Order: sequence, then structure tokens, then C-alpha cells
Amino acid sequence: MEILYYALLAVVAYLLGSIPSAVWVGKKFYHVDVRKHGSGNAGTTNVLRVLGAKAALPVFAIDIAKGLAAVLLVYVVPNSQQHPETIGTLKIAYGLLSIMGHMYPVFAAFRGGKGVATMLGIIIAIQPEAALIALSVFIVVFAATRYVSLGSMLGGLSFPISVVVVLHEKMLSVQIFSVFACLLLFYTHRKNIQRLLKGVEPKTTFKKKHV
Repeated sequence: MEILYYALLAVVAYLLGSIPSAVWVGKKFYHVDVRKHGSGNAGTTNVLRVLGAKAALPVFAIDIAKGLAAVLLVYVVPNSQQHPETIGTLKIAYGLLSIMGHMYPVFAAFRGGKGVATMLGIIIAIQPEAALIALSVFIVVFAATRYVSLGSMLGGLSFPISVVVVLHEKMLSVQIFSVFACLLLFYTHRKNIQRLLKGVEPKTTFKKKHV
């Protein structure tokens, strides 16, 4: 019976990730599909650029909550006696499913975002100290450069470093996940890397751009 519960929760994790907060907030309150403006990405950064901070803040919060809630689904199964390593692996699996949902949301024609905020929510649930370090790195880099992409990637790079070197995480699944999460962030930002190298990556401010 536990296996059935976990299988159903895997679907729920994907559906949680599929909540297209950027699309829904833009359409509901601003009558704008952010995927048709700016970078075309359904994420916090594009909402910030297109609609401003007032619209971006709830999108950011919802996307973090999606990842956090997906990981915590493992505790929904009643009377679970799973080994801590198994629980840890399930947390990571549900988190990755929520990322998949965010990137390819069933509720928004499978056109989603890069999953940075959702990934942050997952990391908060799995390794909160590493999440704090990654967020701190992002804030410092963004404040210095105004490049969200650069801050996201360097924050992601700090994740496996802090997990393995600083925090000495013993759980192998978390170590592997930290490396995978970093690589995924670099992969989803591959176009941003090209623009950064060419010096044409747009900087981000908190001023609203009317569409």
C-alpha cells in the first residue's frame, strides 16, 4: 500500500511543479502572458522585467512553495517505516518531479520556466543550511552585477561545494543531488552564458516595464 501512496504522490509532485504562477499572475492581474514578452520565460526574473516587483514577488513565493511542498509530500504517507536514506531519496525524487513540472507544466502547454525558485524551495526542504549559503551568494552577486542569471548560477555552484566541503553531508543521495542541481542550473542557463560571454546579457532592475 505504501508503494501506491508514493506513486500517487509522485504525480502530485509533478502537478505541484506544474502550477504556472508566472503565467497565471500575469494573465489574471495584468492581462499579460509573460511568455510573449521579455525573454519569453515563465519565471520570476521575466515577470520582474515585464511587470515589476509587485507581480514578481508572489510568483517567487509560489515557486519556492511548490518545490518545498513537493519534497514534504514524503511525510503524507501514514505509518511509513522507510529507512532515512530511502526517505531522503524520495524527497529528492519528488523535488525533481516538481522541477520537471515547472519546466514543462501540464497546465500551461508545457512551456514553463528554468526552475531556479522552485529549486531553492527543494534545497530549503532538503538542506536548509546549504540553501542559505546559496541564497547569500546569489544576493551578493546580483547586488554587485545586476545579473540574475550569474547570481543563480554561482548560487547553484555554491550548493555542492557547501554540501560536500562546508557541511560535510553524509547522505550520498544529497551529495549526488547537489551536483545534479548545479549542472541543471547551468544547462537551463546555457543561453544566458552565451549572452554573458558576449556582453549582451540584460541587467535586471526593479522598475516596471509597461507592455
